[in-house]
Amino acid sequence: MNEVVSTDVAIVGAGPVGLFSVFELGLLDMKCHLIDILSRPGGQCAELYPEKPIYDIPGYPVINGQELVDNLMKQIHPFGPTFHLGEMVESLEPLGTADRPLFRVATDAGTTIEAKVVIIAAGGGSFQPKKPPIPGLDAYENTSVFYSVRKMEHFRGRRVVIVGGGDSALDWALNLHPIASRITLIHRRDAFRAAPHSVNAMRALVAGGQMDFVLGQVTATKGEGGQLAALVLRKESGEVVDLPCDDMLPFFGLTMKLGPIAGWGLNLHENLVPTDTEKFETSTPGIFAVGDINTYAGKLKLILCGFHEAALAAQRAHHYVYPDKKLVFQYTTSSTNLQRKLGVS
Repeated sequence: MNEVVSTDVAIVGAGPVGLFSVFELGLLDMKCHLIDILSRPGGQCAELYPEKPIYDIPGYPVINGQELVDNLMKQIHPFGPTFHLGEMVESLEPLGTADRPLFRVATDAGTTIEAKVVIIAAGGGSFQPKKPPIPGLDAYENTSVFYSVRKMEHFRGRRVVIVGGGDSALDWALNLHPIASRITLIHRRDAFRAAPHSVNAMRALVAGGQMDFVLGQVTATKGEGGQLAALVLRKESGEVVDLPCDDMLPFFGLTMKLGPIAGWGLNLHENLVPTDTEKFETSTPGIFAVGDINTYAGKLKLILCGFHEAALAAQRAHHYVYPDKKLVFQYTTSSTNLQRKLGVS
């Protein structure tokens, strides 16, 4: 069995509400581990609309998704949270009692965490990759077909084909270019959804003969034992060719699924987790749900509402983490103890 990591709170989801939960918990001396299936913090804000303007964050007339995430990361830095990124929670096992809860959280990467409190801040569920409609592709998954990059070193000296036209496709084409023997980017059209500077950097490498770009679509695979040998490619002209490759990275976007949360023994309503509005606790004592994943009368799916939910959940979480310690609420503006935690005077 892998080493078990102990902490006060395990947070499932590292989007804005999960990140702000770290802040509220940290103010009350609770340590946090965050688990997210994405390769970086920020959830939808960072992955789907990093440059989209957001207008309803108090104190900011306008702020884009990535700026909000960056600010939240700065805000929680004093509390030293631990991130487990690129991992999905596969199981959640209750070990304690209703009065003294304890949970064992295990991920698909072999991480095992024991926590007195679990906060589910998973948005609408877990992000799952949209898979291209290529027959037999699943036979190569996690061996030579990957929907995310967990270990860059795997691709060293290999012929890598990246399919897609968004930020993920362009970012990884550029990041893997220095270590792969050859990068080929395939997209169905010569227009991209990625950031302009990434597109320009890719085109410069293609123009210099350091990277290949092909207009077309992958229609089939060739290989044995889970290892790709070639992709069958239908070019824009209609010509069908075999493209030799060792690895394929299809980036067709993400979809939201409730995933393993459905099997955690929680009462569910239309794939959402019902909570109260006093502390945003679920039907299982010690498990809370904040943000878009929860539901209650009058629920609004707004980031600022998730922040409010996180603040109240943290107050109740303190009761479980420190059952013999009375919690006295204090304003951050008037408590020198809180100001010291934040590194201000």
